[in-house]
Amino acid sequence: MQRLSHSIPLLCAIVLAVFGPMLSPYLSDLVVKVMILSIFALSLELLVGMTGLVSLGHAAFYGIGAYATVLGSGKDGGSIALLLPLAMGSAAAYALAVGALSLRTRGVYFIMVTLAFAQMAFFVFHDTALGGGSDGIYMYIRPTLGALDMENRYTQFYVVLAALVLTYGLLALIRRSRFGAALAGIRVNEQRMRAAGFAVYGYKLAAFVIAGALAGLAGFLLASRDGVVNPELLAWHNSGEVLLMIILGGLGHLRGAVIGAVAFTLLKELLSTHALVGPLADHWQLTLGLAIIAFVALLPKGIIGIAARLSPAAAKPAKGAAA
Repeated sequence: MQRLSHSIPLLCAIVLAVFGPMLSPYLSDLVVKVMILSIFALSLELLVGMTGLVSLGHAAFYGIGAYATVLGSGKDGGSIALLLPLAMGSAAAYALAVGALSLRTRGVYFIMVTLAFAQMAFFVFHDTALGGGSDGIYMYIRPTLGALDMENRYTQFYVVLAALVLTYGLLALIRRSRFGAALAGIRVNEQRMRAAGFAVYGYKLAAFVIAGALAGLAGFLLASRDGVVNPELLAWHNSGEVLLMIILGGLGHLRGAVIGAVAFTLLKELLSTHALVGPLADHWQLTLGLAIIAFVALLPKGIIGIAARLSPAAAKPAKGAAA
């Protein structure tokens, strides 16, 4: 049962790969959106679930990756081979600067410092010509690489799916590695790890930078999908939403981050659709908030906790394995 549980992500990826071309344009676009948010959620899971660092400024790296993609493409477009490293590198560079300073604080102070740095980045793009002000900037030509053209919705679908699989696989490898074991030790008892001789600050900074780079990857994919970016991508509420995703899905589980992104996105879609909820769709923020409260109250371990209630062995991750 446990082995079957760990094979579910691979089976889901295969199903998406097979049935992707059969989806309608609306459903295909929705699945691509969910997969991008899943990558974003996985990047934060590395910080919160695996390292114990609760950040409220993670959207800054997401937005920087998106802006770097659009600015780097210019009017003549650009290659994926150039724009993808640019997006991830820009986000990682800012994460390095933010992490180097914010990781000297702890607890609520760390949360507030990361939020402050995110707001600084937000206002840089919002108040300067670089980011086009509150209207944002448009991408004239979407990225390409040989036969791959992000203008094509099928190409978008498979590029995003491949990115999600690689991101999930990378974090699964990190979790199984000595580096991942050190992060788990830091999450459980940082003082003991420091006393044991581990360079705790270096491990946390490395995790922070990797998480920032992966958020930049999600930003690159979002910009390539939408063809437009605006400062709202860096706003604090986006950081709050992605934090809600991993809590909703179940902290400490890679599958939980993906499940949370799926559940959160579908809830927003369903509760804002007049055909399904009628006049309540005009107040979808209220109903979404109530739904989140209900989920948290009834499922304190997240949606993935349902598996624990049905079969504790199926939900319990194997030692060193990706959850």
